[in-house]
Amino acid sequence: MYRALLERYPYAHCELDFESPLQLLVATVLSAQTTDVMVNKVTPALFARYPTAADLAGADREEMEAILKPTGFFRAKTNSVMRLAADIVERFDGEVPRRMKDLVTLPGVGRKTANVVLGNAFGVPGITVDTHFGRLVRRFGWTPEDDPVKVEEAVGRLIPRKEWTMLSHVVIFHGRRTCHAKRPACGACTIARWCPSYGIGETDPAKAAKLLKFELAPEAQGTRA
Repeated sequence: MYRALLERYPYAHCELDFESPLQLLVATVLSAQTTDVMVNKVTPALFARYPTAADLAGADREEMEAILKPTGFFRAKTNSVMRLAADIVERFDGEVPRRMKDLVTLPGVGRKTANVVLGNAFGVPGITVDTHFGRLVRRFGWTPEDDPVKVEEAVGRLIPRKEWTMLSHVVIFHGRRTCHAKRPACGACTIARWCPSYGIGETDPAKAAKLLKFELAPEAQGTRA
């Protein structure tokens, strides 16, 4: 199933725009309860105004709140970013740490966020268990676990470590584009033939194709054989 998803989404990648580990860390924190598209709209102005951890930590609160307002919960997110940046300055000389055990000690940073940064900014393989990933691997029958840490451990035993970051990308891409939470496009799914949850969504190929969040070439449309 993973190989088929990789073939379907060879271009899968982190959909948050960033130019440094700090930018990715902050963008990931900001992505809570909003979309990556929205985060990508506000971060250019944020990082242009506050390019370093020290700048973020010492930001004018009202000014940062105004920048972050479109993402929702902007006051709480401003607090989070400023606290996070201050901790990076005080404990890590302004540089984002490269180890999981250090990253998860930062305020507002859990394993999911740490794995995003490790995998995409530092090239350290990691499994990002976000809402999409958890939902899909349970649908796939890879694990019945709900707890993100247990999901990470279970899936990590199934897939070689070197593939973990790309695995996260292709599963999340599939969740956003095909295997939707409420109405999966089962009839247009590239892994339908192996999926134990086939049938919980639209199975008619033509109707399913209309549910896709992107154009899918006919030769890439999956049907249950």
